[in-house]
Order: sequence, then structure tokens, then C-alpha cells
Amino acid sequence: MSSQRTGEPLVHAVNVHKSFHGNEVLKGIDLDVWPGEVVVLLGPSGSGKTTFLRCINQLETIDGGRIWVDGDLLGYEDRHGTLHRLTDKKIADQRRDIGMCFQRFNLFPHKTALENITEGPVQVKGQNKDQARARALDLLERVGLKDKPAAYPSQLSGGQQQRVAIARALAMDPKLMLFDEPTSALDPELVGEVLAVMRELAQSGMTMIVVTHEMGFARDVADRVVFMDGGVIVEQGSPDEVIRNPQHARTRSFLQRVLTEHPAA
Repeated sequence: MSSQRTGEPLVHAVNVHKSFHGNEVLKGIDLDVWPGEVVVLLGPSGSGKTTFLRCINQLETIDGGRIWVDGDLLGYEDRHGTLHRLTDKKIADQRRDIGMCFQRFNLFPHKTALENITEGPVQVKGQNKDQARARALDLLERVGLKDKPAAYPSQLSGGQQQRVAIARALAMDPKLMLFDEPTSALDPELVGEVLAVMRELAQSGMTMIVVTHEMGFARDVADRVVFMDGGVIVEQGSPDEVIRNPQHARTRSFLQRVLTEHPAA
């Protein structure tokens, strides 16, 4: 984790808008995320958190504004103030630097844990198969699954599948990791094992944007908490500022509801 703000932000989002079928889901999001920072996005369903992550990873095309990652304007080339859409290949090249873990693990069901992890480095980055395999085994050990390289997703618990998904994303050596409610599909007793891997990632200096309702993780691991509602950022600050002492009525209402539904948080 890092709260030092030196140089340029790794993620620089300016006035980001996105609509679906006439419904404006993002209404002008401005957000900077600094190298090594862990930012947790909180907010009710429909607040735009997941859409914003998907825009950063170019799974959705923004309707207005701009997003830069590590100085690269995502999805477009700026020619004298006019934006021109990049080719699919160039967009795919940009996406390689951004890892993403979803609520559902999106593993290839017909491939083993090891094969799921090596697929991207070999097929997308052209990495040597032996190198990719060695790196995949190291990553499986890192996420606590050293003994599962030959297991298929159907043979793994939800928590184990999510840890394979994290290892798969890390195999691409991303500059940024995005997590979209990575524990929401898990049985409660499996949540801790995934959060432990994410805590270790944060401690190693990985830049992370995490959508979650896990208040303990947000309080202990986040450098900054951003509360979104209705497609806008309502407030942001340190976990102490936003979770323990929220300034906005909408934030207080949301946190009271979460703590009522999940007293352990």
C-alpha cells in the first residue's frame, strides 16, 4: 500500500460518462489513482461502480470524457484535439496491462488451473511455454494452490477458482488490477482466503481498484475509499474519513444499511 503521491497518477479519469439505452449510469466521474495505491469503490447496486471498472478495462466504451492508464489514452488517439478510435488490436494491447477479476471466475472449464494461467502469456504475449509454466507454478504457490495445477475448475471450490483467476490475471504482469466484487459469489467461509491473497497483493505494491462490500478489507487495506451513488462520486477519503466518519447523508445511509445486513463488518 502506498499513499505517496509523486509523479503522475497511474489512472487518470476525467469527466467519464456512460449511458445504456438512454439511462445515464456514469455522470461525469473524475478520479486519479496513484501507483501502488489501493482504492476501494463502495456504493449501492446501480451506482456505477462496475460500469466504471469495465470502462477502465475497455469492456465498455465511454460516451464522454477520457481515461488514461500510465499515460496512455484508452481506446482513442488524440489528433489535434479530435479523438479517433483505436483499432481492436491496439485496444487489446492496452488491455493486456490491466488485470481484472470478476464476480464469476470466468475460467475455461475445459482447462486445468495451470492451463488457465498459461493461456494468456503464451497466446497473447507469445511467451515461451516452459517460462509460462514456471511462472504459473510460482503464482499458484503465491495464491496458496501449489498442489492444484492439474485440477479443473469443477474440482475446485469457489474460493480456489477465484484465486486461480487472480493468478491468471497476474501472469500477464499487469500495471493495474481491477476487482469487481471478487468475493460476492463465494460462500462466507471461503471469502477470507481470497481477501488474504488480495491483502498480500496490496502489501506487494500492486495498484488496485476494488469494488466490494467487505468493510473489513476496505477499512484495513484501502489507502482511499470512494463512495459512489447515482453515477457520481459522493465523497472520498481515507477509510477513517469515509467509513468511520462519513460527511454525506447518502454515505451514512448506505453504511448503516450495510452494517445492519452484515453486522460482522
